Amino acid sequence: MARPRQALLTRERIVEAASALIDAEGLEALSMRRLATELGVQGPSLYNHFATKAEIVDAVAEAVVAQVDIGVFADCDWREGLRLWARSYHAVLAAHPNIVPVLATGPGRRPHGLAMAEAVYGALIDAGWSRSRATHIGALMRYLITGSALGSFALGFADDPELYDRYPHLHRAHELAAHRAAVDEGAFELGLDVLIAGLSDHYDQGVRR
Repeated sequence: MARPRQALLTRERIVEAASALIDAEGLEALSMRRLATELGVQGPSLYNHFATKAEIVDAVAEAVVAQVDIGVFADCDWREGLRLWARSYHAVLAAHPNIVPVLATGPGRRPHGLAMAEAVYGALIDAGWSRSRATHIGALMRYLITGSALGSFALGFADDPELYDRYPHLHRAHELAAHRAAVDEGAFELGLDVLIAGLSDHYDQGVRR
């Protein structure tokens, strides 16, 4: 009986498997040996597509950023464009939290990352912001979006009521974890609202440089 044919090893298969492994177990779980095992191939075959593990991580980060909707800037003014893009990026990172430390360092040489930066920066320049202010706004947005995805505020407090006996203002902190979604998503939305409202005030007052 003929042996079943092995699925063709491609860059796409490697990136998909690496992304699934990182999502499930974190960046530290990824190695060329482990990835080869997950794919059912010999380790050296991976090197026909990627020279190093770092290249694979970079490709995973690129694939994640490709899921962010940057088309919103073509249909909205800069305020709504920033809001819709930020929510899309936030949702993508929420689905792939373990790759966030890589994305938080910036786009590097990744084409989708650079295309996203171009879309945001271009929308701000087209709206009349100066290049320096557009750069500041892009940085602010990255801090908010990736920063909020690096960890949960709500899960940062121990579920131990007695711990907070000495901290009366924190007497209900042990309840935060049970309301993680409301706390963390509410904080992101508040931050986004305040940031865009503040930028809008500056813009309307002509403070764009």
